[in-house]
Formats: sequence, C-alpha cells, structure tokens
Amino acid sequence: MSRLEDKIEIANPTQPHCATVLLLDTSGSMSVGDKITSLNEGLRTFKEAVSSDELASKRVDLAVITFGEAVNVMHDFSSIEDFDPPTLTAGGTTPMGEAIVRAADMIEERKKHYRAQGVDYYRPWVFMITDGDPTDMSPGEPRWTEVVKRVHEGETNKKFMFFAVAVEPADTERLAQIAPPIRPPVRLRGNKFKDTEIVPPLVET
Repeated sequence: MSRLEDKIEIANPTQPHCATVLLLDTSGSMSVGDKITSLNEGLRTFKEAVSSDELASKRVDLAVITFGEAVNVMHDFSSIEDFDPPTLTAGGTTPMGEAIVRAADMIEERKKHYRAQGVDYYRPWVFMITDGDPTDMSPGEPRWTEVVKRVHEGETNKKFMFFAVAVEPADTERLAQIAPPIRPPVRLRGNKFKDTEIVPPLVET
C-alpha cells in the first residue's frame, strides 16, 4: 500500500526541485541581544528572496527545523508559496546533534518522495545557523561520531550540501569539526541574517 506522503502531489512537478532545510538554533543564548529578532527577519527575507526569483520559487522545497527547548519541525517540506515564516522564540539548550540527524533523515525521505512521483531534483541543501556548541554531544562520544560521520559522508556521497553559519560568539573551531572539511563554517557579518545569501543557486551539483 502506498504511503500517504507518496499520494501528496508536489507543486510544479515538471521542474527539478531542491529540498532545502533551514536548521535553526533557538536555544536560550539566541535571546541575547537582537539575535532571535534578526533570525525572524532573516526568515521573512528568505521567503521574499526565493519568491521573487522565477525559477527558485518553482524549485525550492523548504523545511524548517529548530533546536532549543526541543528539536521541532516548524515547517515540513513545501513550496515557498506555502511557507508562512513562523515567529521563533529562544529558550533551552542546544540539541544540535539530534537536529542534524533529523534533517538528514527528512532529506532522504523527501528524495524518496520525489522519486515516487517521478520528479527530478538537485542535491539538497542544509543550512545550520547557530551561536553555540551542541549540548547533546561532545567529541569522542558515540553520538558525536555518528553525527559527524553522517554529515561528512552525506557531503562526500553527494546526498546533500551542508553549510554551517556561525552567529557570534559561536565556536567556529568546534563547528569546523562537524561541518564538511571542504566547507568550513562562515561567520555572519554583524549577525545580520538578511545580509547572508542562503538561496541555493539551483545548478546541477
């Protein structure tokens, strides 16, 4: 019997799609200064940027996962037209490891969905935006090893492209151990989310 999600039609099926996950840190430290406010502004800017691009608006399928009080899928994959940017609040710790695994699992499920519906797709993108270290894993622990392996092998095997975006005062050295070696973390300039380009170029990769 077919799964329910395989019966849900994908918008613009004649276009190749790009599954894009925004993996957002909403831990308590994001409440310091204007970081969470800027992040919310960045989400709205992201929708505006994708919506205004004729090709991107037809090809980007967006999901939003937050990690703070818990790991939450705030928005499951949909067209940008159906994305209503949520207003995020900050609180809790930083369960980054669990969030990364959730994102990787969702991407694999989305690709299965594309294949079931005969829809072509580009290599998916994951953008992780964080201002801290993970609190659910540390170097040398089994979870750390599992998560780092998942990210690095996912990149090497072209399952997805992973980008780590550091919000001050994030430890970029620690993030660099998680991020793919070919793509070290980048720092936001003045923590201005709206000035950071996170719209996939939508080219074959």
